[in-house]
Amino acid sequence: MANRVQVINEARLKDTDPTVCFQWCQYVYDDGTSEHGYRFIWRNEEGKLMAHRGQARIESMKDLEKLIAKAKKEGWGDY
Repeated sequence: MANRVQVINEARLKDTDPTVCFQWCQYVYDDGTSEHGYRFIWRNEEGKLMAHRGQARIESMKDLEKLIAKAKKEGWGDY
């Protein structure tokens, strides 16, 4: 289980909150090892992350494609 998640890059669906985000992260584990990976996560009205036990509801495939395209355009969507 990850002890800490460090967000490296983030693409937001909207500029206002609440919104779903696509993130490139470093997952740091209790044993001192780490891995990189992508995740989807929501931000609430205050801009705080809303962890829902590893699940983030994506409203449509169009939204998913927009987030991935935004990450690729910013240069971090192909790691």
